[in-house]
Amino acid sequence: MAARRWRRALRGLCRAALFLAQLSVLSGRAGSLMTTKLSQPQSTLAKSLTSTSTNAPYFKPLESTEIPPYLTNCPSNGLCSRLPPDCMTCNTNYSCIYGKTATFDCKVKPHVHCVDENNHEQENFTINMTCQFCWQLATSDYVCTNSTNCMTVSCPRQRYNATCTVRDHIHCLGNRVFPKMLYCNWTGGYKWSTALALSITLGGFGADRFYLGQWREGLGKLFSFGGLGIWTLIDVLLIGVGYVGPADGSLYI
Repeated sequence: MAARRWRRALRGLCRAALFLAQLSVLSGRAGSLMTTKLSQPQSTLAKSLTSTSTNAPYFKPLESTEIPPYLTNCPSNGLCSRLPPDCMTCNTNYSCIYGKTATFDCKVKPHVHCVDENNHEQENFTINMTCQFCWQLATSDYVCTNSTNCMTVSCPRQRYNATCTVRDHIHCLGNRVFPKMLYCNWTGGYKWSTALALSITLGGFGADRFYLGQWREGLGKLFSFGGLGIWTLIDVLLIGVGYVGPADGSLYI
């Protein structure tokens, strides 16, 4: 009888242990399900926020209201045929003959307003100009930079690289700014008449050479009394014909 009671008690303990184990497993599954359900609304909210931000209305940036720099040289409501070249764009006339007058089709640039002979506003027009490139223009039709680092009085005469720009009212083909080799032509303020007068009157003391900035030759003439007069006569001839010039290489005024 006692053995049967012990067996029943053990069976009851085993059943209780199984029940507790099943209960703990069920409680763990329920907790994971609750966590999943709670995280789903948050991810859905994040997706909705993301979609809302990507679908926000797009505003185009405002167009620039800056005035083009060429407008300062373009007269308003003037004749289109008299506009400066910077105010228009023209098509190249490949059939033109060099040195001959040809007709070119042109169009005004944006924000430029011009009229024809009847005072009617127009955008497309024609102009007549000589068929030649800008670098082939006369020297009076462009302005070039001047160099003060080359010798104007030399044999052979020196040249320098200059950058030339066509004047505003001149029409031509090609680039309006171009390089060109020019002869040295600049002055440092020395007068030919003053140098010649000093050579004739005070040449024996080297005054002419000192005036031209040639102090070594001036000292030589001073201590040799103008080479006993021979050097003085030679300098009068050389300065008179312009062979001897300022030491900095500039031209006489």
